[in-house]
Amino acid sequence: MAKGTAMEWFEDETLWADFSDVLFSPERAGEAEVRAASSPLLRVPPGTRVLDLGCGPGTYTIPLARRGAQVTGVDLSAALLDRAAQAASGAGVDIRLVRADMREFVEPDRFDLAISMYTSFGLFDDHDENMRVLRNVRASLAPGGRLLIDLYGKEIMARDGAQPKILDVDGGTLIVRGTVLDDWTRFRDDFYLVREGRARQAFIVHHLYSAVELKQMLGEAGFTGIECFGGFDAEPFDNHARRLIVRGSRA
Repeated sequence: MAKGTAMEWFEDETLWADFSDVLFSPERAGEAEVRAASSPLLRVPPGTRVLDLGCGPGTYTIPLARRGAQVTGVDLSAALLDRAAQAASGAGVDIRLVRADMREFVEPDRFDLAISMYTSFGLFDDHDENMRVLRNVRASLAPGGRLLIDLYGKEIMARDGAQPKILDVDGGTLIVRGTVLDDWTRFRDDFYLVREGRARQAFIVHHLYSAVELKQMLGEAGFTGIECFGGFDAEPFDNHARRLIVRGSRA
């Protein structure tokens, strides 16, 4: 980050230190375990070289490694990578962890599968920077490799709304308030955590993509065979969709 440049929200380590246990809950880890075991979109034969971009505390990195994949987890947060390393040690699996900005990370022709889970794509205000991430991923895939992006898409947001949520968490209460921004192009989640007599606040902002918009971006980045799914069972992306999952290949 250049001297004098304001810190981006995702560069703030206090966010991940204060909120990582509620953003990456045991329930979410259990969900990832089930998906890694059963989803046709995440089927990885032993030895598959996987890039988990924005891996966080290893929510998907570890289940995929447990199934025999050779997984590289990339994240900017040192705190989350430390959690991933501890979790991998506890699970008895070997993973490779790299601290890097996804706008800069490129390892040409290395991976068979790249994943971006839990709306960890589209974090940058500048459209060109998000396109740069896609081009980096394509360059990092071996020929025939695939990219899988999991998002809470624009269509689902329009259908289900962004009602405030009040959640019981370990030792406290989490309030989540979502706001659509800039003519449905971006979305902001505000988090308020009350625990042990202390209130903490944080936010996350990301682009809000429709299926058509994301397919167009993958096409511009050079991906082929682009498909959309409405969930991890590879169901169609229709009015019943729970997630927007887009898959594309490096020809």
